[in-house]
Amino acid sequence: MLLTLSQWLMGLFPEHLSFLRVFQYLTFRAVMAAMTALLIGLAFGPWVIRKLTEMKVGQPIREYGVQAHLGKRGTPTMGGVLILIGIAVATLLWFDWSNRFVWVVMVVTFGFGLIGWVDDYRKVVRKDPEGMRSREKFFWQTIIGLLAAVYLAFSVSETSFPRVIDLFFRWVGSGFSADLPPKADLFVPFFKSVSYPLGVFGFIMLSWFVIVGCSNAVNFTDGLDGLAIMPVVLVGSALGLFAYVVGHAVFARYLLFPHIPGAGELLIFCAAMGGAGLAFLWFNANPAQVFMGDVGALALGGALGTIAVITRQEIVLGIMGGIFVAEALSVVIQVTWFKYTKRRYGEGRRIFLMAPLHHHFEKKGWAESQVVIRFWIITLFLCLIGLSSLKLR
Repeated sequence: MLLTLSQWLMGLFPEHLSFLRVFQYLTFRAVMAAMTALLIGLAFGPWVIRKLTEMKVGQPIREYGVQAHLGKRGTPTMGGVLILIGIAVATLLWFDWSNRFVWVVMVVTFGFGLIGWVDDYRKVVRKDPEGMRSREKFFWQTIIGLLAAVYLAFSVSETSFPRVIDLFFRWVGSGFSADLPPKADLFVPFFKSVSYPLGVFGFIMLSWFVIVGCSNAVNFTDGLDGLAIMPVVLVGSALGLFAYVVGHAVFARYLLFPHIPGAGELLIFCAAMGGAGLAFLWFNANPAQVFMGDVGALALGGALGTIAVITRQEIVLGIMGGIFVAEALSVVIQVTWFKYTKRRYGEGRRIFLMAPLHHHFEKKGWAESQVVIRFWIITLFLCLIGLSSLKLR
């Protein structure tokens, strides 16, 4: 919004308002977006926490969980709304409203946030510890994820909405046989020219898997004070750098990345997410005054997955978000093995002391702060590995 306003004012008074040209610089707007989201979060955080407390939306704690967590019962949850408010205001203020990619990420983020809101509402208002049932949650995530994936399959190579729609109908008219350009391939990091053509259906299925999978992986990770939000900030910031590179023709060509016009504007969203995340961490650090809840975790995970798809960095996301991957795999492995052994031996057995993975380490005697900080360090290391793929090819 401010970019359009500055352009309009410079058109009226070009000689007196030339200093407004600074709004044309993507890096300046990214810094301002981060600062805006951070200040909004810090300013409105106490008010949001107070309102959530008045609404008595305390976090339910499962009796069979880690006993040390029972003292957290009653801590306000649904604090992810604070993050989403900061992201929304900062992004809308500082990004180019004509950019199609940012709108897609916003739709996925707030669509998944709505799913999380319903889930949290059922937990804290209806007093149902399970919230929204897994099948129902997965169904709505799939709808949003598939819609985003279908649109992105054609928008990666086109720059306007009418041309995207035209390309979609031409694909349908061709009997679903049209191919996507090379920039839509699956790129393997650390190699100069190793990529795999996916085709339209392959692109859609991979994109759906990354978006929905990342959303749920972040949600699994959100179980300790500050555990999920810092990795989200780190991974989101790194993805912002990838977005800036692939959106810049010169940098993309020099670093052997596909040039995707318009992708650079995602740096604004990533900066806003980073600022809002750090503001939330101010109140979520141990001992937490507020929990993120599904409204924040599902939304942020969906945002990371969508950005990775647009920038064609799905594999790099898996590397940098290794903690998210490990947390999700621990749940899948635990549930699968438990069901298998119960069916075969009549009694379910476990591989981990408790899933997700962070609870396993708590059961082994790690303090909560040890788990959180060590997972942060691992994420930082993995992000550095992912960023090294910018040059090591």
